[in-house]
Amino acid sequence: MKHTPLTPEEERVIVHKGTEAPFSGKYEEHDESGMYACRRCGAFLYRSDAKFDARCGWPSFDQEVLGAVLRVPDTDGYRTEIMCRRCEAHLGHVFIGEGFTEKNTRHCVNSVSLEFVAEEEVLAEREKLQADVETAQSVALGAVQPENAYLGGGCFWCTEAVFLQVRGVRAVTSGYAGGTTVDPTYEAVCAGTTGHAEVVRVKFDPTEISLEGVLDVFFATHDPTTKNRQGADVGSQYRSIILATDDEQLELARECVQRLEVQHVFTQPIVTELERLERFFPAEEYHQNYFANHPEAGYCQAVIAPKVKKFEHGLGEFLRG
Repeated sequence: MKHTPLTPEEERVIVHKGTEAPFSGKYEEHDESGMYACRRCGAFLYRSDAKFDARCGWPSFDQEVLGAVLRVPDTDGYRTEIMCRRCEAHLGHVFIGEGFTEKNTRHCVNSVSLEFVAEEEVLAEREKLQADVETAQSVALGAVQPENAYLGGGCFWCTEAVFLQVRGVRAVTSGYAGGTTVDPTYEAVCAGTTGHAEVVRVKFDPTEISLEGVLDVFFATHDPTTKNRQGADVGSQYRSIILATDDEQLELARECVQRLEVQHVFTQPIVTELERLERFFPAEEYHQNYFANHPEAGYCQAVIAPKVKKFEHGLGEFLRG
C-alpha cells in the first residue's frame, strides 16, 4: 500500500495518535463540495454532505463512507478512537448521542488526518482509474465513476440477492469467472468441467461504500471456510473466491482475510481463493435478478429468503435506505 510522505505534525497526529489544537485545522470551517480522504493512503472517508458545524474546534461528520472507518476502544478507557480502515491512520474520535443531527453521531476528526478532494477532482480521478465505458454513468457527487468487485460465495442467486440490498451498490450481475472455457454455459459450469465459479459483479459507488465495506458484507453472508461448497450446494462452482481487478484490490482482499484470521471471526481457516480476474462472463438472462423474479420458487423460499433476512437483521447499517 502506498503511503503519502507526512510532515512531522501529520506524523504526530496520524501515526502517534496526537491531537491538533482546536480551531486550528484548515478544514474546521471548510464547506466545499467533494470528498474528504485519508491524508496517508488516499482512501475516501467522508462525503462533504455529511459535514456539519459542531462548534467543537475540529471538523465534524455524522456519517462515514461505509466500511471506510474503523472504530476501536481508546487507550484512555472511555472514548472510541476512529482510524482509516485501509491504513489505520489515526483520525480522531466518534461520539454518539449528542443530538447535533438526526444521525446522532459525531466523528470528530483532525484536519491534518484528511485531504480534501474537490468534486471535479473526484470525477477526474475516477475517470483515470476506471476506463470501462460501461461505468461512465452519473452517480453520487454528480458523476463519480463506480468500481467493480467480482465475488463468488456459493450460488450466485443468493449472492446477488444480498448485494442488491446494500447501500451504495449500483448494479449486480450474475456470471462466471475463474475458469478456462471461453463463454461457458450454466450446464457446463454446473458439470464442473470449465473450472469456473458462480460469481457476481458488484458495481458500487466508492463515495458511499468502500471495497472494504463490500468485502465485509461478502464474508458476513457466506461461509468462507468450506471448500467447494455452501450448505447443500456442492461443487467447485460454489467455491468462495475473490477475483481482483488490480493489484490494489488483491492486496486489500489479502489484508481483509488476514484481519479476519487474526480476529478469529471464524472457527475454521478461511479457504477463500484470491486471484486476479482474467475474464468475466455474464450468465444467461434468466439468472439475472433471479430472487426478485422467482420469489415463490422452492430454492428462493428455503435458501435465499433466509439469507437475505439474516443480512437485513445482522448488517442493518449496510442496508439500502
